Amino acid sequence: MSNLVIVRGVSSKLYNINMAIVEHYYTRFEENKFYHIYNRTIDRKAMFCNDGNFEFFLKRYNDYLSPFIETFSYCLLGNHFHLLIKIRSLEELNKDLTTFQKLSNLNEKPKSVHDIISHQFRKFFQSYAMAFNKQQNRIGTLFQTPFKRALVDNDTYFMVLVYYIHANPEAHHLIDDFRDWKWSSYNRMLINKPSKLMKQEVFEWFGTKANFEQYHSEKHILLQGEKAFLGEDI
Repeated sequence: MSNLVIVRGVSSKLYNINMAIVEHYYTRFEENKFYHIYNRTIDRKAMFCNDGNFEFFLKRYNDYLSPFIETFSYCLLGNHFHLLIKIRSLEELNKDLTTFQKLSNLNEKPKSVHDIISHQFRKFFQSYAMAFNKQQNRIGTLFQTPFKRALVDNDTYFMVLVYYIHANPEAHHLIDDFRDWKWSSYNRMLINKPSKLMKQEVFEWFGTKANFEQYHSEKHILLQGEKAFLGEDI
């Protein structure tokens, strides 16, 4: 990948992961492709004020997007979020076109996979924003637009990105150990319970579940050392 160099730690600076570059605003969705989805609030203020907000965000995400995408990792933070997703096949999407048309009040089929996915994300953002604004006595737009999406088309990029997403809370100094962060997919990956997360597929990218855990643990130790060396300035 041209926009990623494996170096160390988790910071986008250290990994040379270019965030919010122009092309990420206009990347088009295609079937069976992986994407890194990320966005923040328009005023950089909190988009989650309590546990109920986190839970509602995940519920609405499931309602609006799970029929159309597969989720490989996620992390919700104070004023932004990260997702690693894969667009379902056109055949699978077609099965949900009736639902799509009902939600969008369309009388004819959407023209492309990009239309379907973009529409579902917009409806998801609108649903969360309306509820959040009402609860917080807030008015106006909540999310930056357009939301960012970067194509993931490299095996190594996939592995690094899974870790990068999980380690974000520690990189942003929200917690000392990202593995203790409640609102990421890291611990949900390790729980032996049914889930819509693509757990086995992620483990296979790392080789095994044990390798997945080891990779994260080793990177955490490295991150701790970098934070100490750099005086937390990463």
